[in-house]
Amino acid sequence: MTSAADTLASMPEDVAENELQTLREHLRVLQLPQIVHGRRAVILFEGPDGSGKKRALRELAAAFDPCHYVVHSIDYDRRQASEGHWLARFWRALPRAGDTAIFFRSWYRRVLDDRILGRTDDAALTRAFDEINEFEAQQRDYGTLIVKLFFDVSAEVQEQRLNQRASDPWLRVARAEECVSVREPGYSRAFADLKSHTDTRWSPWHMIDGNDEPEAVLATLATIADAWKKAMPSEPPHLVKAPGQAA
Repeated sequence: MTSAADTLASMPEDVAENELQTLREHLRVLQLPQIVHGRRAVILFEGPDGSGKKRALRELAAAFDPCHYVVHSIDYDRRQASEGHWLARFWRALPRAGDTAIFFRSWYRRVLDDRILGRTDDAALTRAFDEINEFEAQQRDYGTLIVKLFFDVSAEVQEQRLNQRASDPWLRVARAEECVSVREPGYSRAFADLKSHTDTRWSPWHMIDGNDEPEAVLATLATIADAWKKAMPSEPPHLVKAPGQAA
């Protein structure tokens, strides 16, 4: 069965803008049942630098009601990495009823960037995979929808985009963290382990081809719309008295 993401990502370029507007409106409507029924949701934007995550995030932010989502941009924090449980910063960022927490990078940094850069040893890595799966299963059991998006990109496209950023003095200063190249020897293994250990039945990965940014945006919004349509109630709550007093 072909998903909406597959269909939209293959549309001609001259139709893309209209489809983007349609998707924005569709997501706006789909968010209303979540808010009214008090459902929680978490969306992860994962993938290497230069894979098109931020452009897709901007379009999602333009679609959702800004009063009911929070974006968390996750960088490496040496202090938080060495004090307390490493997942504590994410526990504190979980959404309230009716809201969505959007993570631009996430707890998966521990098994990707930190692993490749030598911050996570083998023993901690094995434990991290178990803790991630338990953490996500707990959220699922609590009724939270989790949508995990991984933006994949070729080494050539990544290098081109990172070089373009480096030519802008403001972007060069704003992005001070060390970038992980998909060409690095450890990247392929870390990526393969991530998919094999954390692509679970209750929290599967959705792969986004980030090489073409406009198509990646359409695929991202369509994937989120599909998840919302399946998970959120299709009917308003039963009104027992006056409007605003829902059963």
